[in-house]
Amino acid sequence: MVTKRLKKSVEEFFSWRNIKELVGLLFLVFLIRTIGFGLYQVPSGSMETTMLVGERFFADKFTYLFTDPKRGDVLSMNDPTYQYSTSTIKHLFEEYVWGPSNWTKRVIGVPGDTVEGKIEDGKPVVYLNGKKLDEPYLNKYPLISIWREDPAKIRRLVQAQISRYIANRQIDPAMAQFYVDDMMGSPEWIANRSFDPDQSWKDQPFYRINPTHIYRNAEGEPHILYPNVPTARRPDRMHRQGNSHWNSTDEFYVELGPNEYWCMGDNRLGSSDSRVFGPFNRRLIHGRILFRIWSIDSEESWWIFDLIKHPIDFWSRVRWNRFFQWVN
Repeated sequence: MVTKRLKKSVEEFFSWRNIKELVGLLFLVFLIRTIGFGLYQVPSGSMETTMLVGERFFADKFTYLFTDPKRGDVLSMNDPTYQYSTSTIKHLFEEYVWGPSNWTKRVIGVPGDTVEGKIEDGKPVVYLNGKKLDEPYLNKYPLISIWREDPAKIRRLVQAQISRYIANRQIDPAMAQFYVDDMMGSPEWIANRSFDPDQSWKDQPFYRINPTHIYRNAEGEPHILYPNVPTARRPDRMHRQGNSHWNSTDEFYVELGPNEYWCMGDNRLGSSDSRVFGPFNRRLIHGRILFRIWSIDSEESWWIFDLIKHPIDFWSRVRWNRFFQWVN
């Protein structure tokens, strides 16, 4: 009797009517998320301190269906360096369902604008249509390099990987230490984070910084990047497009054509933006970031995973003072 009831319940659940309702519901959710709104988590420090790693934001997608992005907007866009499939169907799937990662930048120039980056008095500045920009949103704090985990643990992981390479005869054992040092300096293990040098390590306003996790050079000095310092010249990365040119540095000149935008991160020392990939097409933009929902000092994609891993320590990672705020 129980088996028959169970079988009937399963048949009812998988009935054509229920399947249609489920498909309709999924399509409605997809439609709302595609043209209505989006929820985004910050994966990198490119927009510090406007946006910090681990924060979740609400984005308005609907407005951009009828109006174009404006200068100063903080927007969400598809990774402009992503290589889409040559197949039309797969390309559409990648663009609207699953493909490039979401990047967040600030609009500096819109179609028809001329944007120029210069070095004046030893500091990088930006000119828009011949007028120097006042950029109060720029990160005013220095960046310090920190280990993402306990450096002793990272060294053990890297040494184990190098040992496997040696066992498989992929590298020369005599070069083992060189590879260990090189791999430990990878962005996979080290992150640059904004910090306030006037505050103690335990009172930092943006990220928790464990002094034992600070990355130091051979002399024992921490690696610190200071604001208003121009990036090094990169003639090897020069790109030219008509009268425009850029090369991953703070010196560039760009004349934006139809549907072209120039965007940059508020954290100029730690942002891969139009200085690197140049102008990009309007089609890649899909939402305007409006509102910060919550803020947690975590690199986990889902906060619940961090809570499970660190049920007690988790609460000290929450930045309560950055909940429910409009983004400017």
